[in-house]
Amino acid sequence: MKKGTLKQILLLTDGCSNKGEDPIAMAALAKEQGITVNVIGIVDEKVIDQEAMSEIEGIAVSGGGVSQIVYSHQLSQTVQMVTRQAMTQTLQGVVNQELRQILGKASIEELPPEERGEVMEVVDELGETVNLEILILVDMSASMGPKLPTVKEALLDLAISLNSRIGQNQFSLHVFPGKKKDVERILDWTPKLESISSIFPKLTTGGITPTGPAIREASQSFKKKRSLREYLLDEKHADEQQL
Repeated sequence: MKKGTLKQILLLTDGCSNKGEDPIAMAALAKEQGITVNVIGIVDEKVIDQEAMSEIEGIAVSGGGVSQIVYSHQLSQTVQMVTRQAMTQTLQGVVNQELRQILGKASIEELPPEERGEVMEVVDELGETVNLEILILVDMSASMGPKLPTVKEALLDLAISLNSRIGQNQFSLHVFPGKKKDVERILDWTPKLESISSIFPKLTTGGITPTGPAIREASQSFKKKRSLREYLLDEKHADEQQL
């Protein structure tokens, strides 16, 4: 099995989208492109919007990812848990596909206990060695203002927790709405998420919540990154052929 790269969108929001495409449909398109969409809904104490909760769950289900509703003070551990859980879930899906092709088994659960344990060890090992690309999407609507310091700390904790992995990590950070358009990239692909410390204090909240356009733009960011890398590899290969 090739090591490959896991691609995740991690959406942090506290409400419903109210502009642009349906975010659930956009998450389904992302999944078709091999990108898992995970959603963390950050709610205020004693204020739970059922419509928002339904949308959060719907985005994650159609995006093949994990969803979690949390209070701000629980955010740090939740961001790490959801990211790891989504990695395991995606890897299990890959392993299940391999099992179907090789053994004709439908899933890991159908294996005898001993074999199942061995396969789960492989999944755990892959979780530590597979390359990981996480595009973080942060809702910047007005109600998110007080929660931004907690979001920043949670993302820094995530970077620290993933740094122990053998596999390479790449992060990118987009916010919505942006200053001039629906979605704004504020951190290009980098292995160092720590640089958000200098960015977050400059961010301002307010306006609409274009969640659907944000997911669509995020998915395209993966495609742009991949096509650029392929171009560079092709150039390298061409140079080697000429030598």
